[in-house]
Amino acid sequence: MDPEAVRRSLEPTATTAEITGSTPPLRHFYDPFVLSGVTVEAAEHGRLLCSFVVTPRLASPAGYLRSGVTATLADQLGSAVFFCSGLRTSGVSLEISVSFVDAAAIGEEIEVEGRLLRAGKSVGVVSVDFRKKKTGKLIAQGRHTKYLAVSSKL
Repeated sequence: MDPEAVRRSLEPTATTAEITGSTPPLRHFYDPFVLSGVTVEAAEHGRLLCSFVVTPRLASPAGYLRSGVTATLADQLGSAVFFCSGLRTSGVSLEISVSFVDAAAIGEEIEVEGRLLRAGKSVGVVSVDFRKKKTGKLIAQGRHTKYLAVSSKL
């Protein structure tokens, strides 16, 4: 496992000023917007545990965590699990699916656990569970399938 690669893959590439719009927009805006505030709590072989608090910028007008934020985190944190597993690349996404089973309101702390399900020669699969930290109740479950081969004849 390369802890530095995990950290780099989750490090926001925008400043708070860029995220809030007080400076010219970046080309890569959405990922840093979502990753800002995510804390890595544990990183071990095949597993990544993170947490964040649902803030107004991540919420819908009704006050609940946006589904797009959840999908982006499934993408970003799922990709980071491959680095936790000792792979040199996080690959290219083949499929991402997210099932939403509950809502999270502004102020709730969410725990996100990514687990490596399989890493073969060319394809890897990760599951990403989103739970309310206080109760452990599942709010969403993601599955991220990635093409891992460094080179291809395609």
